[in-house]
Amino acid sequence: MEVEGRIVELNNENVKEFTDFCRKHRDQVDDSYLYEEDLNSFEYSPKNPTFLYMEGKEVVAAASLIIDEYNRRGNRARFRILYSEKNNSAVYDIIFHRILIHAIDLEKVYIFVPSSNIELMGRMEDLGFKAERFVYLMVRDDNPVPEEEIPEGYEISPVEIEKDYEDWCKVRNEAFAFVTGNEIPVCTEMIMTYPNKEDFVPGGMMVLRHHGKAVGTVRCTKDEYEGKPIMNIGSLSVIPDYQYKGLGGILLREAIRFSDEAGFKRTVLSVNENNKAARRIYDRGGFVEVEGVVSYEYYINR
Repeated sequence: MEVEGRIVELNNENVKEFTDFCRKHRDQVDDSYLYEEDLNSFEYSPKNPTFLYMEGKEVVAAASLIIDEYNRRGNRARFRILYSEKNNSAVYDIIFHRILIHAIDLEKVYIFVPSSNIELMGRMEDLGFKAERFVYLMVRDDNPVPEEEIPEGYEISPVEIEKDYEDWCKVRNEAFAFVTGNEIPVCTEMIMTYPNKEDFVPGGMMVLRHHGKAVGTVRCTKDEYEGKPIMNIGSLSVIPDYQYKGLGGILLREAIRFSDEAGFKRTVLSVNENNKAARRIYDRGGFVEVEGVVSYEYYINR
């Protein structure tokens, strides 16, 4: 099938056309990096290579990669968006292979696709993407949090960024070392930027210590779901030697209580399909599965 338009690389003059396209179609794709704050601050740069497929003056398709420091350390790049208004395999093929030029020195690119968008999943598979994992999104409504005392010798306290960032990184990286999709270590430089982000909530980063040793973390950030504010619970981790002691549930309850005290009526989190232990904690914590996404990966030089 032939294409009728042309490929245009993003520049400072057509950024608005790109962000408007993202707003128009973010309900059909994974919108993790398509919130208003992301689009309002989006800048054309080597970290955000982007191409538009144009027919006349209209944007019909867009492909945009995130090649930031975190992804580059994992030798990969994430798609911000890869979507076409036209049900045309040739459009997907031409814009996808054009943007791969910017990732040729990496091992792979990956994208999340809502499991409800069967057509888009099919397009990714036609391009040669393979499903890597399934991720559930889970939501908890404003229900009472069970009271439970923290075991003797343990304490949970808010993170002091400049004081605790090394402990935070060590715990998070050790706990997620073998969790698919999260195995890239976070670095102290990343942690130091958190207070400057729009989703930051003072006191929302907490560390669990046992006789002074950091053994667990949890991070609460502002988010949005179904057009309403919600607290996102992430980086919930316990180092391997302390797992299966009920500490994950304690961290989760503390995060829920923090969310309630901060005025949020609902909380949200995500979990890999194969992370059965975490899923049990979230089920017991009152979270309900509401939707899912498929993580697709494409190895560039295979």
